[in-house]
Amino acid sequence: MFEIRDAEVVREVVRCGGFRAAATRLNLTQSAISARVSALEERLSITIFDRKRRGARLTPQGRAFLEQAGRLVTLRDAIAESFAPEAGFVGTLRIGVAETIVHTWLAGMLTRVRDALPRIRIELSVETSPILARQLLDDVLDVAVLMEPLTPEGAIAAPLYTCRLDWFAAPSLALPPEPLDPAALSAQPIITFARGTIPYAELERRLPADGLAPPLLHACASLSTTLHLARDGFGVGLLPAPMAAGDLARGTLRRIETTREAHLPDLAFAFAHMPRQSPSAMQALLEAARAAIEGFLDDHLERSR
Repeated sequence: MFEIRDAEVVREVVRCGGFRAAATRLNLTQSAISARVSALEERLSITIFDRKRRGARLTPQGRAFLEQAGRLVTLRDAIAESFAPEAGFVGTLRIGVAETIVHTWLAGMLTRVRDALPRIRIELSVETSPILARQLLDDVLDVAVLMEPLTPEGAIAAPLYTCRLDWFAAPSLALPPEPLDPAALSAQPIITFARGTIPYAELERRLPADGLAPPLLHACASLSTTLHLARDGFGVGLLPAPMAAGDLARGTLRRIETTREAHLPDLAFAFAHMPRQSPSAMQALLEAARAAIEGFLDDHLERSR
């Protein structure tokens, strides 16, 4: 019917005297606070706040809810405290990552997190960086690995990982002599990142848009699908270079040489979370991510020799 987080939000609105002040205190948007309270009232079929008066004044039903639900918050805190000296963090950790991370070092990070924080449960989301940024602000995620330029304002962020972007195609795909410039690439069907992402915007900026035949940009929200379509000869794929390593070794893809004008900047990722998160848990997760990246790069270098 409701979550403990709902009770925490209601309690903070009362303590702060209003939705706006509570949003600042909780590092959320005012709309996220208001939507959460409205959804709670709808689920319980009660009115928690008297909106006809100024400030955050509880109704009788609201006072009863906060009194009873407050006991759950207190009990939760007591349980967490009892485990803290042993585990360092108790509960569910909501982690969001860009898909590039899934195909590189995510498994190594999660394995290390499991070893460092054995009592936590992990909820994993894979989204584009713009969505991850919004989910951090709206308290849908505890931590995100997203494109560094899209880190939301107010978040604590650390530069984490850079990944090269390259052009790939099936060996059977007929292409002009390399290296290909933007004009030559724009004559081919291109499979690329989803709309709204930094690589898509950069690609639109670099490819010529004049003439009667604009570039065929096939935006795809799944990098795995982009890889599959490029492998099957549907078009030229713009992909994180490590994703194509296996196909290059098997000969099912080839890397396309391009001019400097057609080469896109590396993807730069950051580890980000809001200040409300447990510092010890965030530090353990950051260290796990860095160790996983180091292990991934060492393995990638070894396979390339």
